[in-house]
Amino acid sequence: MGTKDIIDTLAGIEPGSVLDGIRVRRVQARENAQKSYLALFEPIDASDFSLAERAAVAFFVTGLHGESPVAAFYRAKLAANSDGTLVEAINAEIERGKTSGPYGSFPAGPLSVENKAGLIYRVGADRRPVLGARLAAALEHAHLLVFRPRDAASADMKALLGAGWSSTGTVTLSQLVAFLSFQVRVVAGLRVLGASSGRAASAAVNA
Repeated sequence: MGTKDIIDTLAGIEPGSVLDGIRVRRVQARENAQKSYLALFEPIDASDFSLAERAAVAFFVTGLHGESPVAAFYRAKLAANSDGTLVEAINAEIERGKTSGPYGSFPAGPLSVENKAGLIYRVGADRRPVLGARLAAALEHAHLLVFRPRDAASADMKALLGAGWSSTGTVTLSQLVAFLSFQVRVVAGLRVLGASSGRAASAAVNA
């Protein structure tokens, strides 16, 4: 028996429900999202990016989007793959890194009028010993991708390599952050749809 569809789980979708019917109509998208989750969080080989590191980055990224079932899920996953000290450290870094975006600078030209300054996140000095160089660099890079994607440059990749990340690991890290941003949006949208469907059904019964 395979792993239950993660988006269905996080969105609270039950078999046969209205939302299940909506997702069934886009079966390929549903399957691809599940395959992406399994590849990123249940990989055959996690030697370049450990399961604990993946869970830590996932909790951090989803936590930056605010309290949600998605953030709670990855917090529990981190707790299952590490100790409470790391969970507390990531939770503190979420609070440190919360901001609004996207922001950053475009190359000189017509789009420069849309340049917007914002937080340049760095892990707190008191938590670097807990996180270690690799994870600290990963959180800073993840924050960059979430809030300042237009500022990403080769120097940022060099920072990851300098902290002990392999080329394969850095690629997977970027893929994981992109997937999480997608997952948060999809789950939030489905939950809104589910709540709307529930209110409509209730109104119909009480009419």
